[in-house]
Amino acid sequence: MSRIGRKPVEIPSGVSVDRVDGGLRVKGPHGTITERMPARISVEIAGGEIRFTRPDDRKPTRALHGLARALAANMVRGVTKPFVRELEIQGVGYRADVSGKLLRIQIGFSHPVEVPIPDGIKASVERNVQIRLEGVNRQQIGQFAADLRGIRPPEPYKGKGIRYLGEQVRRKVGKAGAGA
Repeated sequence: MSRIGRKPVEIPSGVSVDRVDGGLRVKGPHGTITERMPARISVEIAGGEIRFTRPDDRKPTRALHGLARALAANMVRGVTKPFVRELEIQGVGYRADVSGKLLRIQIGFSHPVEVPIPDGIKASVERNVQIRLEGVNRQQIGQFAADLRGIRPPEPYKGKGIRYLGEQVRRKVGKAGAGA
């Protein structure tokens, strides 16, 4: 049996879990998430926990078993304590600011890059160079952070660009003394 899939997901107080057609809806103090669950995996909600069972031991079914449990655990965690992803901008003159539902980034192009902030994500900018993304959906937060990083990934020579907070960028050595 799957080591992850067989663990029940505890439902904390203040969180309600309902079955909807083909998935789960989780409501909590920070929001609501609805997610589809794999069709082969059966979901039982009882006694303050969510349990998952699978019909057979084939490899794809075992993978879906762990996936269903991980999705439900992330949903419960997201509505109790929102997920946070932080990015930092490095480079002279590089900066960002938020105005309404629009993130404006000046990152060395001839024009500022304007990125609409998706629904369900709260973005803020600290010290003009640190972007903080917060929301209940882990996948949505991670994808939006990856999209922002993809605008100008950190380059290996000077390290300029957008990176995750604390990310180590492997630096390359430049030219070795031209003319010596």
